[in-house]
Amino acid sequence: MTLPTNHPQVKSGKIGLLLVNLGTPDDPSTASVRRYLKEFLSDRRVIDIPRLVWLPILHGIILNTRPKRSAAAYRKIWREAENESPLRYFTAQQAHQLAVQWPDLVVDYAMRYGLPRLSDKMDAMIAQGCDRILVVPLYPQYSATTNASVNDAVFDYLKAQLWQPTVRIAHPWYRHPAYIEALAAQVRAHLASVSQEPDKILLSFHGLPKQSLPKGDPYYCHCQVTGRLLAEALDWPTDRVLISFQSRFGPAKWLEPYTSDTFAALPAQGVKNLLVLTPGFATDCLETLEEIGMEGIETFKEAGGEQCTLLPCLNDSELGVAMLMAVLTDELGGWFTPDKTAGATRQI
Repeated sequence: MTLPTNHPQVKSGKIGLLLVNLGTPDDPSTASVRRYLKEFLSDRRVIDIPRLVWLPILHGIILNTRPKRSAAAYRKIWREAENESPLRYFTAQQAHQLAVQWPDLVVDYAMRYGLPRLSDKMDAMIAQGCDRILVVPLYPQYSATTNASVNDAVFDYLKAQLWQPTVRIAHPWYRHPAYIEALAAQVRAHLASVSQEPDKILLSFHGLPKQSLPKGDPYYCHCQVTGRLLAEALDWPTDRVLISFQSRFGPAKWLEPYTSDTFAALPAQGVKNLLVLTPGFATDCLETLEEIGMEGIETFKEAGGEQCTLLPCLNDSELGVAMLMAVLTDELGGWFTPDKTAGATRQI
C-alpha cells in the first residue's frame, strides 16, 4: 500500500506475547525491598482493607520493619553470577526460550510490580508493530490478587491509548492437560531417581485470606482441582497427595491448612519421607527457595522428619517450556498456528 506524502510511519501486523510475573526487588538491599513492597502492598487487589486503616499500618509499621528481614531472606537465594533474583531470571529465560521456538512472534516479559514495567513493554511491542498482544499472567490458578491485578494494569494502560492493540488475557491453566502432565512427569523422574518413594507428596500453594473464598475468588477451588488431577495422573490415592497454603500475612485467618503447620505435624503422623512441590508458582522465587526450601524443610526435620525434597518449579526447563507452548498455542488460536517443523510458526 502506498501512503500519502508525509504520512507518519505506522508499523503493524505483528503478534506480541507478553509474560507477566509478580515482581521482585532490583537487588537484595533494604532500600530496594522497601520500594518493591511499597508498590506491591499498595495494590488494593493484594490488600483488601480500607485505605484509612491500611495505609498507616503500611507506612508506619510494615515498611519500617519488614524490608530488612525480607532483604536478608533475598540475599540467601540471590543469583550472584547474574546479580539477579531467581524470579526475574527464570521469567526472562522462559521468554527467551519461547522467542527461540516462535521467532515470528515478539516475545517479552514484564513484572506487575517493579521492573521491567508492563506499560514499558506494551509500548515497546506496539512500537515494533504488534497490533495483537497476548498477555500471560504467570499464575496457573486464578486469583484476584494476581491475575486480576495484571488485568487491571493492562486495562489501565489501554485507557491511555488512542490506537489500542487487540489484547487477549491468557486463561489460567490449573487443569490444562499439558500442565498436569508436566508436573506428573517431573514427579515420575524424581521417583525413578530415588531408592525409596516418599510417604506423601505435599503441594504448597501461596495462601490467600480465608474471606476470599466466600467472596467468589476461585483460587482455592483451582488449587484443589490441580491437586486432584495430579494425584490421578500419578495413580496415587488422594490421601497421599496433600495440599497446604503458605506465606500468610497479618492476623486474619488464611486458607488452611497452613504449610508451616503441616511441616511440623506430618512427622508425628508417621510421615518421615516427604516430597514437596510448589505448583502455584511458575518460577522459583523467595517463597519457594527460602520459605519452603530452607525454613520449611528445617521445620519438618526438627519435628522428626528424615528426608524432605523440594522439586524446583518448572521454570525454563524442557518440561516447563513445552508446557507453556502447549497452553499458549491454545490461547493464540486464530492468530497463528505452530508448524510441525520445530520453531516455525505461521501467522494467520
